[in-house]
Amino acid sequence: MKASELTERELIARIAKLLARQGENTILGAGEDDCAVLEIEGDDYLLITTDMLHRKTDFPIRMTGWQIGWMSVAVNLSDLASKGARPLGVVMAMGIPPDTEVGFIEEIVRGMDECAGKFGTQIIGGDTDSHDELTMVGTAFGLVRKELLIRRSGAKAGDIVCVTGNIGTAGAALIALDKEIPVSLEVLKALFEPFPRINEGMALAESRAVTSMMDISDGLALSLHDIGKASGTGFKIYESRLPVLPAVKKLLKGGELLKAVVYTGGDFELLVTVAPDKIEKARKTCPLTVIGEVVDEEFFIERGDGRVEELKALGYEHFGS
Repeated sequence: MKASELTERELIARIAKLLARQGENTILGAGEDDCAVLEIEGDDYLLITTDMLHRKTDFPIRMTGWQIGWMSVAVNLSDLASKGARPLGVVMAMGIPPDTEVGFIEEIVRGMDECAGKFGTQIIGGDTDSHDELTMVGTAFGLVRKELLIRRSGAKAGDIVCVTGNIGTAGAALIALDKEIPVSLEVLKALFEPFPRINEGMALAESRAVTSMMDISDGLALSLHDIGKASGTGFKIYESRLPVLPAVKKLLKGGELLKAVVYTGGDFELLVTVAPDKIEKARKTCPLTVIGEVVDEEFFIERGDGRVEELKALGYEHFGS
């Protein structure tokens, strides 16, 4: 069997089974959530997450060095945001082709540094190496009060499903770039300069109204399936309620619009489930859009014309997606 015959999540599950048993200080380990969670002394948990990005698959040719640096840090901070964590620091490893201009490398580093600083943290170390393809590997550390940790596994039937911000913007940019059709700077920026919801994540955790949470960088549908699998639930969402920018609706229509909004990754928004009696409390912490509800089992989307369809587990995955 080759890696290409598995989805990324299937491969992760196989890897996790081969790893040594978790230690006593491991609250959440490999493959269980957006971050590993470790017990440390005091009132906080230590959270750790890592992500690898490549020039060919993750950085469209139109991206600047600064944007590559920004995205490489943002993707890690978004995982911390999904746990309601406060960033502590980021280490970055850079695999650099030998013929890369030094000025371009410096541009990348400036983007990394500005992204970290924007969200109250800093680049605290890393590594550089020669590589055939520009490769960026980030590891972020964060802290969250133990009683405020939000897992994927807490959703319950009857909970209300919400998202922060607008969705489908990055997906629309990807489709537009692939089709080589004109796209606005507003839409491109969502893809090239994603904005991790660190402040929103911390505020939602503090509200104690949220039952589960994760980011939707791999796509809304796939993220709903991830939470459903961890929680033992299903979901029903409504196409008419999904928050989509007018520029995206103007750019794409029909099946392409649905693909961008539901089945394509790139948005760094948060997907949250909220106890029904605490929805107003959650809404006071940050802007949220209600898009559906948690159900006992299976996954559905009610289309704009009232038809109910299966919500498939499709989104951004490496390997055999």
